[in-house]
Amino acid sequence: MQPTPKSESELLLRAQDLAGSTLGELAEQAGIIPPPDLKRDKGWIGQLLEWHLGAVAGSKPIPDFPELGIELKTIPIGYSGKPLETTFVCVAPLIGLHGLHWGNSHIRHKLARVLWVPVEGERDIPLADRHVGSPLLWSPSIEEEQQLRQDWEELMDMIVLGRVEHITARHGEVLQLRPKAANSRALTEAYGENGQPIKTLPRGFYLKTHFTAAILARHFIL
Repeated sequence: MQPTPKSESELLLRAQDLAGSTLGELAEQAGIIPPPDLKRDKGWIGQLLEWHLGAVAGSKPIPDFPELGIELKTIPIGYSGKPLETTFVCVAPLIGLHGLHWGNSHIRHKLARVLWVPVEGERDIPLADRHVGSPLLWSPSIEEEQQLRQDWEELMDMIVLGRVEHITARHGEVLQLRPKAANSRALTEAYGENGQPIKTLPRGFYLKTHFTAAILARHFIL
């Protein structure tokens, strides 16, 4: 594991040094054997880059680089240069919502400063042969924050009103809420429509691909 970077510029420099390398090369440097694919190891690329960049948060609900307040997000990119899938941000709170607002929300904290690292993601490229792209450090613009906030408030209103089971991936312009569980037995508590406690699948917040594509396009002028 690399030492934790002391500054934003040191972190960015490290991430830039990884650009152009394959995941196989980076795994070899870390003494890790790459899995054959990501079916059972969905978080493997993120963990590999965390090792190289010196991230310390692991699965704790804090930014990956807590001293710097920076979250690391790898983003699988297709041949067109556009993201191939939505980006998981964090688990959504379904109970104990009193006093929660956008300003003190976990998701806002997570997205305040993000190091995006694009990685080739096309299925026909063997995992070890996929290249890491150029990183970018991003904070939401006023307009982006407004979009995120609006979606978050709409989704949280539905949760508070006991309508969590009615939320689909189509809700939200840039943010979506959908089940986030390893299996259908991993249930959590939520409110039903009459305010009664119910059991439901945990939900996660995800950034829609057109939102992340716009971030990359603006930065890289694709």
